[in-house]
Amino acid sequence: MASSDTAPPQRIAVLGAPIDLGASVRGTLMGPAALRTAGLITVLETLGLDVTDYGDVNISDVRELGDAPPAKAKHYRQIQRWSQVLARRSHELAQTGAIPVFLGGDHSLSMGSVNGIARHCREQGRELFVLWLDAHADYNTPETTITANMHGMSAAFLCGEPGLDGLLGDERRASITPEQLELFGIRSIDKAEKELLRLRRISIADMRAIDEFGVGVLMRRVLDKVRARDGVLHVSFDVDFLDPDVAPGVGTTVPGGATYREAHLIMELLHDSGLVRSVDIVELNPFLDERGRTARVAVELIASLFGQQITDRPTPSNAIVPDQ
Repeated sequence: MASSDTAPPQRIAVLGAPIDLGASVRGTLMGPAALRTAGLITVLETLGLDVTDYGDVNISDVRELGDAPPAKAKHYRQIQRWSQVLARRSHELAQTGAIPVFLGGDHSLSMGSVNGIARHCREQGRELFVLWLDAHADYNTPETTITANMHGMSAAFLCGEPGLDGLLGDERRASITPEQLELFGIRSIDKAEKELLRLRRISIADMRAIDEFGVGVLMRRVLDKVRARDGVLHVSFDVDFLDPDVAPGVGTTVPGGATYREAHLIMELLHDSGLVRSVDIVELNPFLDERGRTARVAVELIASLFGQQITDRPTPSNAIVPDQ
C-alpha cells in the first residue's frame, strides 16, 4: 500500500469461481463461500483496502461451442464455459485498475483468470509472470495426462502447449512463455510431465531447493527476475502448496509441503516487492477441512500478501500499488 496518507486506498476486486469439475475429488465449488465465511473480505477491508466483492461467476448463459473435445480431458465442455467467462471477466476487472482476487474452485479456473490478466498486461506493454505456488506442476496436456483431470493441465495451457486449443472459443488466448512461469514448492510431477518441463526449461523451485536454500533466497530470485524485465506478477496460490498438517482441506494432499511460517514469509516478500497485480486462491475443499482451519490459514496468508504485519515496520516505497 502507498505510504502517503493522502493516497487513495488500493482497490481489490474479488470474484468467486465455484468450479470443481477439473479435479478428481468434488467439493472445491464450496471454496469461495468458505473463504468469505472465514473473513477474507473483512480482513482486507481492515487493512484499509477498497474491496468490491463481485460475487460468483455464473455460466448458465454461456453457449456450448462446437469444437471437438480432446480424448483425455474430463468435463471439457463445462470447463470450457468456465474458462471463457473467467477470461472475459478477469480482463474486465484488470482494466479497472483494481487487483483481481479469484476465489476457487479447482486450479482449472486459472486457464481463464490468468489468460484475461495476460491479455490486459499485453495491452499495457508489460510482461506477466506467473508464480505457481503448488504441490503439483500442473503441466500435463491431454497427450501426457494420466488422470485426464483438467486442473493438472492449467499451467501447460497458459504456456501455449497444444491440446486444448479451442478451449477459449472467441476469447483471445494470451499465452505466456515458459520463461514467464515460476513453479514454487513442487513435490509431485508425473513422468511425461517432467520431461515436458525439462524440454521447456521451466524454472522449478521444488521442496528440495527450498530445504537447501530457503524460501527467502529463492523468492528474491524470482522477484529480481520479474523486476529486471519491468514485469508484473500473478500469484496462483494452490492451498496444497502448504503441508497437509497446516492445510488439510484439499483433495490432493502431498506430504512435505511449505510450513506456516515459510508461506507467510513468501507472502510478505511478495507484498514488499510491489509486483503483484492479481491472485488466484484455489483447491480449498471445505468438505475435507477440519472446522474451517484451512480456510482461515488461507485468509491469513492473503492478509500477509496485502500488507498485514505482526510488528510495525516501515512500508517499503515499492509496496503493492494499483495501476495508474
